[in-house]
Amino acid sequence: MPKICTFVACVSCAPRPEAQAFLPGVRAYFPFSGNKASTKPGGRGIGAQKKKEKIKIMPYPEMLVAPMRAELTNQGFTELTTAQAVEDIMSKKEGTTLVVINSVCGCAAGMARPGVVKSVQGAKKPDNLTTVFAGQDIDAVAKVREFTAPFPPSSPAVALFKNGELVHMVERHMIEGRTADMVADNLSAAFEQYC
Repeated sequence: MPKICTFVACVSCAPRPEAQAFLPGVRAYFPFSGNKASTKPGGRGIGAQKKKEKIKIMPYPEMLVAPMRAELTNQGFTELTTAQAVEDIMSKKEGTTLVVINSVCGCAAGMARPGVVKSVQGAKKPDNLTTVFAGQDIDAVAKVREFTAPFPPSSPAVALFKNGELVHMVERHMIEGRTADMVADNLSAAFEQYC
């Protein structure tokens, strides 16, 4: 018998389609075998996607993410909150740009943000330090992910661009299970090479 729980989709930490299919507060069945979710009859989820209903992704409340944003903006990062702001920064074809896809998850708090902050303390760092927030700046994150293709959506994540080209990418799986110092060392090595 599957476990019944109330699922709140974390679109920043779980970009899997089966996770994004659920709306907050929808009671759903989660089978223990495999990674596909199925919904209670009459519910919304994978079945709703098949009917091509538009699933609305609700952003996190600003008061929840404000302190997480501040960890980077207090260190000189510029927030890109719209798709146009992302287009504007990415249209610069000279210099280097670091884009941090910030997130509410634990690996963003414990490894990604502290590692990124430490990495930009050195002599070599990107010309532009920017950030978008997954699960909050929906359009801006979608636009950044166009520039980070063919890498799959991932958050937290860090992308380094040089002269408009993606030259280094740190995906979530490269952050999870590592320390902030390891993330910083990875980025610092990229800065040495490209900045």
